[in-house]
Amino acid sequence: MGTGGTRALLIDESGAVIASAIHEHVPFASPRSGWAEQEPRDWWKACQGAVRKLLQESSIPAAEIGCIGLSGQMHGAVLLDSNDQVLRPALIWCDQRTAAECRYLNEIIGPQRLVELTANPALTNFTLTKLLWVRSHEPDIWKRFHSFLLPKDYVRLCLTGVRAIDVADASGTLLLDVIHRRWSEAMLDAVGFSPDCLPALYESQQIVGQITETAAASTGLKAGTPVVAGAGDQAAGATGMGIVRPGDVSATIGTSGVVFAASDAPVTDPLGRLHTFCHAIPGRWHVMGVTQAAGLSLRWFRDNFGSSGEGEPYDQLSAEAAKVPAGAGGVLWAPYLMGERTPYPDPDVRAALVGVAADHTRGHVIRAILEGVAFSLKDTLTIFKELEIPVRAIRVGGGGARSPLWRQIQADVYGQAVETVQAEEGAAYGAALLAGVGAGVWASVDAACDAVVRVAKRTPTDQEATRVMQESYGHYRRIYPALRSIFA
Repeated sequence: MGTGGTRALLIDESGAVIASAIHEHVPFASPRSGWAEQEPRDWWKACQGAVRKLLQESSIPAAEIGCIGLSGQMHGAVLLDSNDQVLRPALIWCDQRTAAECRYLNEIIGPQRLVELTANPALTNFTLTKLLWVRSHEPDIWKRFHSFLLPKDYVRLCLTGVRAIDVADASGTLLLDVIHRRWSEAMLDAVGFSPDCLPALYESQQIVGQITETAAASTGLKAGTPVVAGAGDQAAGATGMGIVRPGDVSATIGTSGVVFAASDAPVTDPLGRLHTFCHAIPGRWHVMGVTQAAGLSLRWFRDNFGSSGEGEPYDQLSAEAAKVPAGAGGVLWAPYLMGERTPYPDPDVRAALVGVAADHTRGHVIRAILEGVAFSLKDTLTIFKELEIPVRAIRVGGGGARSPLWRQIQADVYGQAVETVQAEEGAAYGAALLAGVGAGVWASVDAACDAVVRVAKRTPTDQEATRVMQESYGHYRRIYPALRSIFA
């Protein structure tokens, strides 16, 4: 369940994709600059639509489905009353309104203590800050507040009647003791929350419930079909790409962009630039850096300035950009449409197009956007190097992996060949593998990935383009300090 729609995916015991279906839902609303909200009921409608379409197109009887996995956008706050009814639109992952709540947490707990308790700093994206905002600004709603769920877990509630969450997704709430994979009593006490508001906590491959009769009637699934905990979109997407062991790194460009590295032990960044979360594999963790507006940057351009001809709009935009040499003629894009997270946890900074001259074309601007997003992801790789986090191979996913030009740009910006995998179904594929482990098809997540994840293509670097990209990256790194002086 993503920001723009829901994907349903069916795989067999060899890991082959039998069918998939997509059902779009209403895009997020932004009532004010930096705000982002979605209606949870729309997610449930999209789930029903995608699953029904999948079952119809695959012609597979629902009774043959052995287990169901879930994945979805992280960090969102779905507030429920005592009857599990939604109290207000969910504040989703890219909402940036909670800077005051972050300051509050740093004041009452302290930045260093926050990292000790949760392995992460206070960031506007994390779920706890959103709950605190509602408590401060919407007291009438807060009086009725009983519990919260993350987005995919609200869909699980509709499917199973169970309030549950996995440790990977819970890591992004700022309420989890990430090191010990349990809810943090110290954090609950510090903010005055009751443990009753928390969903039950599971590892990703554990079965947590079954499809109810009501959900079966709505979706076409069979009542009693088991459902595993699943994982947030980044941990599930990385699982689907085989990013499960140290040295394995992914760079995924969806609405946001994420660089993700698996780890056998929790690794924390003392400066708070990276996130340290539980992985979807028991006894493993991951570190990741996030660009708020990665694919969103290109979609923003498409929606406001259109494509140049008929056919798939993104293909048209890519064709225009491909006519421009590496470096975009000196044009640079800082992709801060929704503030930023890595390496600058700054909700107030805004995007900028820099270096535009009279002889530049749309193609220069589009290429600058593609390069700027890749530069922002390279920032995370730069921190990995600083912290001695190994990078053996980089696998790319999301929309940035479907475009040959964007794949090449990423290879040249990262200075390292990039790989794509055969099953380009993102987090849904990882969720399906977790379901397979839960159903006993594979003995472990490692075994599942070893059995079914295969590299489909390798994009090597272009030597001259790589040289240009490294020079351009140096210029790009000078943009944020200038912008900060404007928007602080």
